[in-house]
Amino acid sequence: MNYKDISSILFVCMGNICRSPSAEAVFRHKMQAKGLALKVDSAGTVGAHAKQKPDHRAQKAGVARGYSFDGIKARKVTVQDFTDFDLILAMDYDNVEELKKVAPPAMHDKIQLMLNFASEHEEDQVPDPYYGGAKGFDYVLDLVEAASDGLLEKI
Repeated sequence: MNYKDISSILFVCMGNICRSPSAEAVFRHKMQAKGLALKVDSAGTVGAHAKQKPDHRAQKAGVARGYSFDGIKARKVTVQDFTDFDLILAMDYDNVEELKKVAPPAMHDKIQLMLNFASEHEEDQVPDPYYGGAKGFDYVLDLVEAASDGLLEKI
């Protein structure tokens, strides 16, 4: 994949209320700081939280670091997303497998793990902080910040 040709990115986790909206907020902030204008969105592999705002703990952790969650609401991934987005970044292996069930086979190459771009971390999956404490949300931000920086270097 030629990352220089990317103009749109979709971040995906299970419910689209913790990890993927955090990744969207972080990437959007960092992208704008570099003067880039890409289409950025987030979605979930399940629609249980559709139309809800991100988890209040995710927002609190992100806002404390200067990120905005304005306009971000949960939604479920659609088949159309694989046409509309050049790169689809999953937070973990389960999300990759769920995305492959939805994506047309010819578009599976668009699906990658978010942390493929975070070379300074040994983790390869962004852990779900939903059932943990505040430190989990901060750790998610650490990981998606590193991955966002790594991805922006390639774009």
